[in-house]
Amino acid sequence: MAALKRVALALVLGMTGAPAVADPAPAAPVAAVAIPPAVARWTPLIREASRRFGVPEAWIAAVMRAESGGRTHLDGRPIVSRAGAMGLMQVMPGTYAAIRRRYGLGSDPHHPRDNIMAGTAYLKLMHDRFGYPGLFAAYNAGPGRYVEHLATGRPLPGETRAYIAQLARGPATPEMPPAILSGESLFFALTRPAASTSAPPDRMASDSLFAVRRPLDERP
Repeated sequence: MAALKRVALALVLGMTGAPAVADPAPAAPVAAVAIPPAVARWTPLIREASRRFGVPEAWIAAVMRAESGGRTHLDGRPIVSRAGAMGLMQVMPGTYAAIRRRYGLGSDPHHPRDNIMAGTAYLKLMHDRFGYPGLFAAYNAGPGRYVEHLATGRPLPGETRAYIAQLARGPATPEMPPAILSGESLFFALTRPAASTSAPPDRMASDSLFAVRRPLDERP
């Protein structure tokens, strides 16, 4: 299983051969009044990650809100899901290790800056592959599971649908168009075939890089 995850992650990373020196994201900042204070406190790091990877600040903040609520600890311990996802952006260990090597992040996946950078880098990878708004489903369910959904129509996990609904409760901003806020057409067929990736379908659908997460109140 771990080997499959490493293969899948290598394939995803290989799709974007250029270093992550992205054009700046849209300038509109995350408004502290529009997001919970626990998330708003990370705005400087969110802005840094947005500029580095070209991902809108509102997207990063919305994912953080859904994943961890902006908390780094739960019951006095670093926040970790039962599946092993870690930190503010709930990054899986294998995903963090690969992104860390590629982008020179630190060794502690719970460090707020490095965790936000890793999660944002992964959002960028998912956007480059699936576009908007498919990147959010792929981030939560895993790219393999999302490819399967697109190819076969198999419904996405209820947890992923709830995750998208939670994102949809976020504030309307120029960086998060009404399409995602309305909850309409979130799971659309890509204009290019899912098989356009260089990876064989069985590899891409065999596992996910981000395990399906349990709700935060069920996490240790």
